[in-house]
Amino acid sequence: MDNVEKEKLEELAENLVYRGENVWEKVSEEEKEKIFALGEEYKSFLDKSKTEREAVQEIVRAAKEKGFLDLKELKDGKQIKPGTGFYAVYRDKAVVLGVVGSAELSRGIRLIGSHLDAPRLDLKPQPLYEKHDLALFKTHYYGGIKKYQWTAIPLALHGIVVLQDGRKIEVVMGEKEDDPVFTITDLLPHLAAEQYRRRLSEAIKGEELNVLVGSIPLKGEGYKEKVKLAVLERLNSAYGIIEEDLMSAELEMVPAGNARDIGFDRSLVGAYGQDDRICVFASLKAVLDIETPEITAIALFVDKEEIGSVGNTGMQSKILEETLYELMKITGQEVSLYKLLSSSKALSADVNAAIDPTWEDVMDKLNAAKLGFGVCLTKYTGARGKVDASDANAEYIAELRNLFNREGILWQMGELGKVDQGGGGTIAKYIANLNIDVIDCGMPLLSMHAPFEVSSKGDLYMGYKAYKAFWMDS
Repeated sequence: MDNVEKEKLEELAENLVYRGENVWEKVSEEEKEKIFALGEEYKSFLDKSKTEREAVQEIVRAAKEKGFLDLKELKDGKQIKPGTGFYAVYRDKAVVLGVVGSAELSRGIRLIGSHLDAPRLDLKPQPLYEKHDLALFKTHYYGGIKKYQWTAIPLALHGIVVLQDGRKIEVVMGEKEDDPVFTITDLLPHLAAEQYRRRLSEAIKGEELNVLVGSIPLKGEGYKEKVKLAVLERLNSAYGIIEEDLMSAELEMVPAGNARDIGFDRSLVGAYGQDDRICVFASLKAVLDIETPEITAIALFVDKEEIGSVGNTGMQSKILEETLYELMKITGQEVSLYKLLSSSKALSADVNAAIDPTWEDVMDKLNAAKLGFGVCLTKYTGARGKVDASDANAEYIAELRNLFNREGILWQMGELGKVDQGGGGTIAKYIANLNIDVIDCGMPLLSMHAPFEVSSKGDLYMGYKAYKAFWMDS
């Protein structure tokens, strides 16, 4: 082959062939500094937001710091104008942030929705018991977890307890350096012959996820369960809690410890709850950083995605519609809600699975997301024949492609594993049910749904840029 033919082939390949680009090879040294600075902010957010309630508190704190106003306290349109930021909190588990656009609401909104909840272990209504002179908590796992991963690791207790007198007590134990932690014990290999014969999915059963919480009995006679009573005495001394208060409490066991850098180059973040708090953080950061958009920007942070987006704080609730009604009432814009929604565009900000070098066989390598290759568009999720999926249309994907390319945002397409390998879902289908164009757009993770998930700081940065560009594009 002569040089002319070789150059022609190279030119054709350059013009016609798609090649994903690695963030770290593409960005400047100045942008690398921004990536690492954003990574530090993100790790701090993760450490403060281990539950959905804590995430809402952190979001509202950041919004107030930026001058956002409580939508539920606004009385008339004089208090709100283009560029005004607002927020609305629902049951302390979901929150909506927005920035009013210069255009009328009849033009619709630009919506980015993400979910605050993550797989965890919830305490049962009557959790505390004593056996063999040890005190334990019974739990009910929340979301899709591999149960064996939750044994023999340090756990922290987070949540709220409402006392008989109505006081709400926030509980966080196991995160400070001098805090005690908790753990679920596992069987030593010397005695695990029967356990080894179990299927991996049953190596640890749901009713075996019992958390060790104490061992010192109270002194004296007259009560049989003295270790349990000692734990109750400590809870009462520290928080004013009695056992009946636990029945109405929301207490969660989550992995203890802070987010950490991974790798000699510190390019990755390892932490609990990155599904979906990496998208929560990126969209929060973006909505706080935009100025006056043309189309009103809405950041929606919802609960219960991991169990089907149900309940009055999940995506299937009327949180979004109520917020929009309030916004229309305050601004005096009489717009059909259906017209507003059908004129809108949305991103379902949720993670996808990155291809793992150790477990690559479950992925279609041509259609798998890769760590460090930018924000990931997922056209559809679902299972088997795309069952229960939202399937984005070609026109909308092309529009986003062009936007990201124009703004220098590195992006990739991803599919959740091989066909018939498994599947999953997001809030996209519920947004689509509102007659809004939507596609999943988030960052890829390794070890998704594990107690310690892995993300790329480069992907986080590109996700932040993508969300900001989406809101500012007219």
